[in-house]
Amino acid sequence: MRFTLRNLTTAGAVIAFAVSAAFSSHAFAASVPPAASGEPVPLAETVPSDLPRNARPTHYRIEVTPDAQKLTFTGTVSIDLTVFTASDALTLHGNGLTVSAARLVAANGTQVALQTTADDKAQTLRFAAGKPIAPGKYRLEVNYGGKIGTQPSGLFALDYPDKRTGKDVRGIFTQFEAPDARRFVPSFDEPSYKATFDLTAVVPADRMAVSNMPVKGQEMLPGGLKRVVFATTPKMSSYLLFFGMGDFERSAKKAADGVEVGIVSPTGSGAKADYARDGLAQILPWFDDYFGVKFPLPKLDNIAAPGSSQFFGAMENWGAIMTFERILLLDPAVTSPSGKQSIYSVQAHETAHQWFGDLVTMAWWDDIWLNEGFASWMADKVTDHFNPEWNWKLNGIDGREGAMALDALPTTHPVVQKVRTVSEMEQAFDSITYQKGQAVISMLEDYVSADTWRAGMQTYMRSHAFSNTSSRDLWAAMESAGGKDVDLIAEAFTHTPGVPLLRVNVSACADGKTRLDLTQDAFSLDPSTRDGEKPTWPMPLLIRAGNGEPMRHLMTARTESLTVDSCDAVLVNAGQLGYYRTLYDGKALDALVSAFGSLAPIDQYGLLRDNLSLSLAGYQDMSAGLRLLASVPGTADATLAGKVVGQWEGVYGLLDDAKVKAKVAARISKTWAPRLDTLGFDPVAGEPLTDTKLRAQLIDTLGSIGDKRVVDEARRRLQGLAADPKSLDGPLKGTWLGVAATNATRADWELLRQQAAKATSFVERQLYYTDLGMVRDEAIAKDALALAISGTPDATSASQIITTVGRAHPEMTFDFVREHQAAIDGLIEHSGRARFFARIVASSTNPEMVGKIEAYAATLPADEAKPVVQAVTGLKERLANRPRQRVEVAAWVKKAK
Repeated sequence: MRFTLRNLTTAGAVIAFAVSAAFSSHAFAASVPPAASGEPVPLAETVPSDLPRNARPTHYRIEVTPDAQKLTFTGTVSIDLTVFTASDALTLHGNGLTVSAARLVAANGTQVALQTTADDKAQTLRFAAGKPIAPGKYRLEVNYGGKIGTQPSGLFALDYPDKRTGKDVRGIFTQFEAPDARRFVPSFDEPSYKATFDLTAVVPADRMAVSNMPVKGQEMLPGGLKRVVFATTPKMSSYLLFFGMGDFERSAKKAADGVEVGIVSPTGSGAKADYARDGLAQILPWFDDYFGVKFPLPKLDNIAAPGSSQFFGAMENWGAIMTFERILLLDPAVTSPSGKQSIYSVQAHETAHQWFGDLVTMAWWDDIWLNEGFASWMADKVTDHFNPEWNWKLNGIDGREGAMALDALPTTHPVVQKVRTVSEMEQAFDSITYQKGQAVISMLEDYVSADTWRAGMQTYMRSHAFSNTSSRDLWAAMESAGGKDVDLIAEAFTHTPGVPLLRVNVSACADGKTRLDLTQDAFSLDPSTRDGEKPTWPMPLLIRAGNGEPMRHLMTARTESLTVDSCDAVLVNAGQLGYYRTLYDGKALDALVSAFGSLAPIDQYGLLRDNLSLSLAGYQDMSAGLRLLASVPGTADATLAGKVVGQWEGVYGLLDDAKVKAKVAARISKTWAPRLDTLGFDPVAGEPLTDTKLRAQLIDTLGSIGDKRVVDEARRRLQGLAADPKSLDGPLKGTWLGVAATNATRADWELLRQQAAKATSFVERQLYYTDLGMVRDEAIAKDALALAISGTPDATSASQIITTVGRAHPEMTFDFVREHQAAIDGLIEHSGRARFFARIVASSTNPEMVGKIEAYAATLPADEAKPVVQAVTGLKERLANRPRQRVEVAAWVKKAK
């Protein structure tokens, strides 16, 4: 029900308005009490909540009128709700909203004016009736207003160059995860308060409005406006609601399951949306089949938002995914081969969420991994299915390594983590939630079998559709499908923080048999934490000797011995799906090095990354990891080769001795420059995407280590932009610009800055701005920092310039940010500031930074400081290990052939 706004007041004040209906001084009562069954019930005490639990919504009717130019909006909301216990007030979430009128209407039409008080710290609105509200059904009606932000949270605006005219235009979007629907509408803004939503928007007549559901109707209004009414959503959590408005176009097609899929993008995008649209049409029916539950909405859009966020790339709003256009629209002028793969995989991740997260939602944010870990796992599964030539499974090892790097620090946390405050919610989205969660799922699926796992998933989806769950509900579904020991393994790996370490000692082969003596330990990047009691995990092992059939074993004791019927090299984590590190004794590792060429690429890369990490942490000499790295020939599989080249670049980056760096650079060039010669500097029509991607990686790495031929070529191509700004257009544009920017002279840097100013594509403009921060020359890097706060770049590009400068100049960047704190705070969403600082210092090896970072962490509330505390811990680990690493690399280089 719509009613007129009046008596507008500021948030935090008490307001009231008169209504015509009379009511007595007794309790305000609903005429229809809740039914005994089939009706809403109070939120269970086992589910955390910031609200009183005395009421629950069933349906929202929202009308919003944004003023894009003034960056404000007005709204009305009518919420059908059930009150369970008598109370004189209702408390909902609200953040930055200004309420002008509120009333409570009973089922018989009786209504009462409500006084509204905002608690800014708690992000709540209290609607007081002045007398008890009896249990029953009501309608809460609120008139309110709010601000449109410029950072991606709540309702926000993005300015971008029109793809036809180059002039700046403005689009409006929403981003509500985790706790930001409350910036858009007074609401029960927690995942367990599911309800249905009717959204209506009053927008300029020449603009498109888009939401979770299709448009049901629209009417023209005076003043060049129109009212757009969307169909009712299914029952869902508030953070999944979406609204967007702008000068958009939509490219759509029917998927095989009959659902219309569409890409909504800035007008003029044209064919750039085709690849994503066709991928979405391919992915959606595959998930229908896998989950055994058809996508329940009539359409699925993916909305291309210009620009980017410092902290996320896409959001899984039900039926209306939002993705920043750099990883959604395929632009032949600038999209890299990795970018093309990201378009597919990110869209797969968000589409998986339409089931895991949207249809079935975690009850509270401590189980956010149920959303993110499973979506990451499903995305890799479907991406690999439709793109087998990408060898996509190797990316799972990169994800596992990223998770272990965080999980092996003293500051780690369980996959199922305790989350209570808004700040803790924001910080829950890390590599442990995503990549460790994904790795544990992959390990469990492999252990119980793909068919059993899928059967359990289908049971879970059917049993909990349109409702909320915890991890235990999933494990119960798996057990019912025949997944033996799932609960035992899953509980250990999701509730016990840290990385298991399996020590493997192999006895000499006798009578065709080899004995393995296995010991559990815990892998830690901090040597001071390696003594003392360690947990024991139930570890699913897949052991293969040579090319024989693998043997499965669930290790539950701290020490166990096994026998394999072979004398060949023994690989304990065959297939690389176990979430643990494997430390082989010298003879066992020697045998694996000798057999390295016969291993599958997934095992080659997994063994290599595992041993490099063990070497870097000091569990073995650096030579153990380096000789595996050196075992990969320049003719290797393209995907494996690209990843190995990246690891060599990482080794080069460890060093500070010029002579040792030169020797490592020479080794890299000797092995990998011939592969680039074979591929050539430019893509060949019809070549596999993996070759294009490998070429980019080779150019990037060789340019990073100062290969003269590559650096000179990059500079030549950069200078060509002065005469022809489109001369670098193509899938390698970002690669060549990155090499040129890293090695830039003052003249090169000025040319990049000029190109950024001229760029008419937001993605291209942001690419240039980011490149400006890559320069190694410290004096020029200072100018890049000054540019970031000059007001010329947009806020997101400015913050990316700063974090990019921080990679090569962390100390200088940290000092700059602290000196210009007020200006930089305006570039970053408040909830992301701690993560922003953590990124700046992620590469520092300066001991003086420990005190500086700790001093900054002390200024933050405890529930916001975690990323900065993790950054300090990581810095201390680097300071402890880097000297040894450098000495051992130098010794290996001296001895290696």
